[in-house]
Amino acid sequence: MEPKDRPMPRCSLGSGSGLPYSSFVNSLSSRSLTEEEKEKPAISPRRSYVALAVLCYINLLNYTERYTIAGVLPEIQEFFDISDSTAALIQTVFISSFLLLAPLFGYLGDRYNRKYIMIGGLSVWLVTAAASSLVTESYFWLLMLLRAMVGIGEASYSTIAPTIIGDLFVGTRRSTMICLFYICIPVGSGLGYITGAGVAHLTGDWRWALRITPILGVVGLVLLVFLCPNPTRGAAETHGAGVTGKSSYLEDVKYLLKNKSFVWSSLGVTATAFLAGALAFWAPTFLSRAQVSQGLQLPCIKEPCNPTDSYIFGAVTVVAGILGAALGSGLSRWFGKRFPIADPLICAIGLLGSAPCLFATIFAASTSIPATYVFIFLTEICISLNWAVMADILLSVVIPTRRSTAEALQISVLHLLGDAGSPYFVGLISDAIRKSKPATVDWSFRSLQYSLLLCPVVGILGGLFFFVNSIYINEDRKAVLKLVEGAPQPQQDVNSEPPIELSNEDKSNHINNASVNIVS
Repeated sequence: MEPKDRPMPRCSLGSGSGLPYSSFVNSLSSRSLTEEEKEKPAISPRRSYVALAVLCYINLLNYTERYTIAGVLPEIQEFFDISDSTAALIQTVFISSFLLLAPLFGYLGDRYNRKYIMIGGLSVWLVTAAASSLVTESYFWLLMLLRAMVGIGEASYSTIAPTIIGDLFVGTRRSTMICLFYICIPVGSGLGYITGAGVAHLTGDWRWALRITPILGVVGLVLLVFLCPNPTRGAAETHGAGVTGKSSYLEDVKYLLKNKSFVWSSLGVTATAFLAGALAFWAPTFLSRAQVSQGLQLPCIKEPCNPTDSYIFGAVTVVAGILGAALGSGLSRWFGKRFPIADPLICAIGLLGSAPCLFATIFAASTSIPATYVFIFLTEICISLNWAVMADILLSVVIPTRRSTAEALQISVLHLLGDAGSPYFVGLISDAIRKSKPATVDWSFRSLQYSLLLCPVVGILGGLFFFVNSIYINEDRKAVLKLVEGAPQPQQDVNSEPPIELSNEDKSNHINNASVNIVS
C-alpha cells in the first residue's frame, strides 16, 4: 500500500524472530496514545528517481565488468596457457569471495549506514578491477587473487542496493523500479561481452578490456556520494517514518529459515543463477568452437581472436534481457492483481520453458549457427522473466529490518550452489570428456557440448522449487503487511495494490486490543 501524506509513528518490530499481530498493534496503539515522536520527512519522488538512476548505472557497470572476462576468454586461455577448468576458476574465485562476504555486508546493511558501506565497497572494486589488467603471464595466481577482491567490492553493492530501492518505492511502483534495476543484469552482461571483445580487438591486448569499467566506475562513485540518499528502513511503507528493530544476527537467520517463501524462492533463484552463470561464461567459447568444428572459422592460436561471437551473443543478451525482464514484470503486475501467487508461477514457467530451449541450443550448434542464436535468444528471454520478479518476491515476504540480511543469505546460496560452481563444473566435465579421446577441434567442441547438458536438468529442478514457493507466498506476504502496516491504515492510493482483508476473528482481536490500550 502507498500511504498518503500524513504523520505516522516510527514502527518497531522488536527483537524476536516474529511478533503476533495483536501484540504489534498493541504496541503501536499504545505509542500513538502516549508518545509524540517527530516524523522524519519522506524522500521526495524526484530525489528517489535520481537515486534509482544512479543505482541502475552502477549495477550496469557491475555486470559489464563481471562478464568482460567471458568476452575475451579465448585470449586469456591463450595468454596464460590454461585449460577449460582452470579458466573457469577465474569466475569461480570471484563468485566465491562474493558469496563469503555477502552475509557480512547483509549484517552491516541492516544496522549501519548503507550508503557508506556501498561507497567503501565500490572503491575496493574500482582499484582491484583496474589492477587485474596489469598482471603478466607469469602471475596467473595474482589475477585470481585480484578477481577475488573484486568480488568483495561487488558483494557490498549487490547486497544493499535492492533494499534501498525497496525503501524508496512501494506497491506496483516498486515492482517497476526493481524491474529497471534488474534489467541491468542482462544488459550489463551483454555489454560486457561486446566491450571486452571490442576493446581487445581494437587494441590487440585483452588487458585493455579490463580497464574500461573502472574508468566509468569512478563516475558512478561520485554520483553515489552526492546523489544517493540513505532512506530509513521501511520508509516507503510508513511514509518516511521508518521501521526499527533490535535483533541479533542469529535471530535474523532463524526468522528467514522459518520463512518458507524465502527458502523455496532462494532455491529457485539458485537454479536460475546456475543456468545464467554457465551460459554466460561458456556461450561465446561454445559458439566459437562450433564454428571451428564446422570449418566456418580457424582456431584462435594468437590474439586478438575473432570477436564476432562475443558481439552477437552480447547483443542477443541485451535485447533478450530487456524484453524478458519487462515481460516478466508486466505479467507480474497484470496477473498479480487477480492471482496472489502469480509471481512464483511466472518464475516457474520461465525456468521450465528454458529447458527445451537449452536442449535445442546445445544440439543446433552442430549444424546451424543461426538456429543456435535463435534458441539462445528464446532461452535468455525465459530466464530473464525471473530477474525482477524474484527480487520483488524477496522484498514482499521479508520485513524491512531484515531485508539486507535476506539479500545477503540469498546471494550466498545462489552463488555457492549456482554460478560460482556452474562454470567450473561445466569446464571440469568438458576436460574429462575431452581426455577420453585424442584431441581434435571437433572433439573439443563435442566435449563442451555434452557438458552443457547439465544446465537444462537444473532448469527443470528450479521450476519445481518455484511451484512449491507458490503454496506459501500469499500467507507470508500477509504476515509482513500485518507487521509493517499494523498501525491505522491510510486511504488507498490509485496506484497501490489491493489491501489485505482481515478475517472477522482478526478484526475482533484488533478492536479488543485497542480498547484495552485506551482503558489502560
